[in-house]
Amino acid sequence: MSGTGHSGADTGGLGPGRAAVPGAVPGAGPGAGSNRPAAVPARSSGRSPAAGARRLVGPVAVAAALAVLVAAVLVAVRLTEQAEPSTPDVATADLAGAPVVATTATVTPTVTGGTPTPRRGTPTPKPRTSIRPAAPAGGPARTSDKKGVAVWNFPGVSPALANSKASWYYTWASHHQGVETPRGAEFVPMIWGRDNVDSGTLAQAKAAGPYLLGFNEPDMAGQADMSVDEALRLWPRLQATGATLGSPAVAFGGATPGGWLDRFISGARARGYRVDFIALHWYGGDFVTANAVNQLRQYLQAVYQRYRLPIWLTEFALIDFSNGGTRFPGEQQQAAFLTAATRMLGGLSYLHRYAWFGLPATDRDRTGLFRGGDQPTAVGRAFQAAG
Repeated sequence: MSGTGHSGADTGGLGPGRAAVPGAVPGAGPGAGSNRPAAVPARSSGRSPAAGARRLVGPVAVAAALAVLVAAVLVAVRLTEQAEPSTPDVATADLAGAPVVATTATVTPTVTGGTPTPRRGTPTPKPRTSIRPAAPAGGPARTSDKKGVAVWNFPGVSPALANSKASWYYTWASHHQGVETPRGAEFVPMIWGRDNVDSGTLAQAKAAGPYLLGFNEPDMAGQADMSVDEALRLWPRLQATGATLGSPAVAFGGATPGGWLDRFISGARARGYRVDFIALHWYGGDFVTANAVNQLRQYLQAVYQRYRLPIWLTEFALIDFSNGGTRFPGEQQQAAFLTAATRMLGGLSYLHRYAWFGLPATDRDRTGLFRGGDQPTAVGRAFQAAG
């Protein structure tokens, strides 16, 4: 599907009425312990003068006796202060599951899940709390390197592309005339069809960057509409650019034995041609989010298992092309699918990039992300948050 609106003949995708969705593919710190204070030490009684002494003494003798008495009391007090604490109840400590901790305040870090958690050796244990900093509220959305969008010109296209937070984009052409590439994003050129296989277009594509997308929906009338033999005959010229080269992007049936893509990959391998990744399109006619996401995942898995090459999903959305018509889900349904699908795609190691169809939103293009440069649709807001 090209980015100039939906052609009546273009049913590129995998929804009902286009191609059967492939069948399911098999196989894809310890606590602080008891910190009881030690038992109160036993007191030692000091020796006192005999209470029954009845001798009469003179003043000097009385003074001497008093001095001895005072000294004895002081010694008793000193001995009491230095006495060892009584031994704690070992059986009780064992039942608590942790040793008795001394009352001197110390901090010993323990590691729980990679986060140091202080254990305080205080007489009264307190609940431990994590010192992991709380996640900041809000903040800019993280952008996945996988996240891309298909773009064609409309008023406000450049600010819309920047606001989308896409990491890459393409325009179905070897150039992006009229579209400013946002900082940190990447333009990927395409050789759309047979008429674009010329020296000037190939040189422009080579200068545009390290990647090159192959022919657009060669299996569809109204799109590139090429035979497998013609595509193979022209392929060495794309290969000669030296770019990391994506296969022709079929509209459907990417995993079908004997299908267009299967015959192309077999022919390329037999001739020693280079194909670095598989480009695919997918459109779902089941608007139930879980069903649609599962069907997309099954299709991608089947294609990967057949060719064992990385995949770029260069067009996808929910559009039902069955019965010769074009039916769209509600905006919230489309947004829910985008959110769930991009989460799933982010977890597939063999899925290197994806591009939503497409950036502009009009009455005709109801999968779009933006109406004007700064007016995201519900789908656009979901795309901004994806990744």
